[in-house]
Amino acid sequence: MGPTATDGRDGYVAFVENHQHRLLRAAYLICGNRHQAEDLLQDALLKLALRWTSVREGDPAAYVRAILYRDAVSWWRRRRREWLSAVPPEQVAHDRDGALRLTLHDALGLLPPRQRAVLVLRYYEDLTEAATAEALGVTVGTVKSQCHAALRRLREVAPDLTPHPASPDDLATGLEVNP
Repeated sequence: MGPTATDGRDGYVAFVENHQHRLLRAAYLICGNRHQAEDLLQDALLKLALRWTSVREGDPAAYVRAILYRDAVSWWRRRRREWLSAVPPEQVAHDRDGALRLTLHDALGLLPPRQRAVLVLRYYEDLTEAATAEALGVTVGTVKSQCHAALRRLREVAPDLTPHPASPDDLATGLEVNP
């Protein structure tokens, strides 16, 4: 006797319960906005639900991450505009970890979506160059060049992060999302 619809629904629900927090953090890192991250994740989980029977035997988390990154880039392309403010942002206290987190978050926000996606996949999600390329639908060479350009840009805009801000620990601990 084969799997029933209830088995598939239960598997999907279990997957969402086990992975939603980490996927939400990844979505937040890629877009930099909590509400947009929640929307991106909801859309990605809906797309996963529609394809659950064909995706569940593979790696559903990788499928959702690919949707997150591609949809984030598509969203950014549709809404290319700067949000200018007449009031400058408040200065943060000299809390080393908090200041580092804000500096890194702000610096990531200055990167183009593809570069941001590459950094998040490589150093937060800890994917290989090949897995990152597959998730984004690009070549490994593109991943390498985008990563190099992104790290160079981070060093320019935030030289006080670290000499080499590409450590997975720097990104993972520096940009946690509070649930």
